[in-house]
Amino acid sequence: MVAVSDRGIVAIEFGDQRPAVEQALRARFPEAVVHERPDELAPIVAKTVRAIEEPGYDPGLPLDLRGTPYEVMVWTMLRDIPSGETTSYGALAARLGTRDARDVTAAIANNAVAVLVPCHRVIRKDGSISGYRWGFRRKRSLLARERKAVDR
Repeated sequence: MVAVSDRGIVAIEFGDQRPAVEQALRARFPEAVVHERPDELAPIVAKTVRAIEEPGYDPGLPLDLRGTPYEVMVWTMLRDIPSGETTSYGALAARLGTRDARDVTAAIANNAVAVLVPCHRVIRKDGSISGYRWGFRRKRSLLARERKAVDR
């Protein structure tokens, strides 16, 4: 599900059940006025789907990142991680000048824009896959798809 404002995408949510995804969006943006415009959003959704299916494709869609200045800074750093590559929470924290990865982890957990703000590219320092808001299995699948695309 894709949610947009007049400035850009505010959320891309994955889920197996539309009502649950819709409820999560309404909880995240309680002040939003919801207008369902499938025809109007079709090009945005198509580009988003392509970005998921074709790692490395840049849909060039504007984002309306809503978070604290720190969160937006972390999310911007995530967008700099190339497709097919990963980094660790600690490495991101070090780039921000701290050794404590908890703040980075919290900022990543608050990311509402799946794939286009690629928080799935952040893993544990031992290389294992850690939690993912949209499911461990989905994170593993996104990473595998990206690695496969890079290896071609």
